[in-house]
Amino acid sequence: MNLALFDLDNTLLAGDSDFEWAQFLISKGVVDREVQEARNIQFYEQYKAGTLDIQEFLAFQLAPLARHARPELDAWHAEYLDRHIRPIMTLKARTLVLEHLAAGDLCAIVTATNSFVTGPIAREFGIQHLIGTIPAVDVASGAFTGASTGIPSFQSGKIVRVEQWLQDLGLWWGSFDNSYFYSDSHNDLPLMQKVKTPIAVDPDDKLRAHASAAGWTLLSLR
Repeated sequence: MNLALFDLDNTLLAGDSDFEWAQFLISKGVVDREVQEARNIQFYEQYKAGTLDIQEFLAFQLAPLARHARPELDAWHAEYLDRHIRPIMTLKARTLVLEHLAAGDLCAIVTATNSFVTGPIAREFGIQHLIGTIPAVDVASGAFTGASTGIPSFQSGKIVRVEQWLQDLGLWWGSFDNSYFYSDSHNDLPLMQKVKTPIAVDPDDKLRAHASAAGWTLLSLR
């Protein structure tokens, strides 16, 4: 059996689900365009530089979830999925996932984006397992609190979260004949260096340089 791990934003998707969720909320008048776009640019520049403070980013991105009831958020997400996400799910990406699923590989999306946004996207790809950052929920009401819980699935945190998930399944890295991780970002180098077969997908400049020097496979899903 093989293990196939996929980053989501700018890897399986030809775009960023977090950014698209923010654009959707702007279109609904839920968040202020000027504030949201300015902070998004700031966070994206930090992300590209490898200096993103994940806790600061999550506090900003998760705050809108706490201001609305779950039924309203779920209804919005269905609209968001149709308008913003399905158009950036490329045929090549869908085909790649289907090939791994057809081969019987254990597949998971591993993403820093929160699981409320990404859960339905994983299901749209037909991937059962999602390792994403977890938004905290008030136990009594079921409402989001605006905070995160546990270890964010970001940089080396992705390794921790994947290993926790494998342990829950009674597995470990040595359980697999081969392990793949597909990603576009140098922020994912820790997990890419952990698997047997790292694959750089439409990579950023830093990852492209590293992948070329290391002899890793380069792939485009666009």
